[in-house]
Amino acid sequence: MSFQAYLDNIETKTGLTPRQLVDLAHERGFDETTKATPIVAWLAEDYGLGRGHAMALVHVITKGPQISAKHVGTDGVHRDATDTLWLDGKATNPNP
Repeated sequence: MSFQAYLDNIETKTGLTPRQLVDLAHERGFDETTKATPIVAWLAEDYGLGRGHAMALVHVITKGPQISAKHVGTDGVHRDATDTLWLDGKATNPNP
């Protein structure tokens, strides 16, 4: 599953875009210095997200939407269309 697909699935499961969840995380005080454990616990408790989906959000919350170009343009299962994740909802993604 691509990194973007994880974020799209999170939106389907929670009804919130990744950007909305990032904003909520920042309101809770989570930032680039926060370890994964408290973020994963919050996402599991409040939104029922499993570890894989939560870790995708941990990356975005702590490091922003930029990802490694390692899988961009490949044909593997973890490929992404771009090295910048779309956070504003899957319906408006210019790189579906």
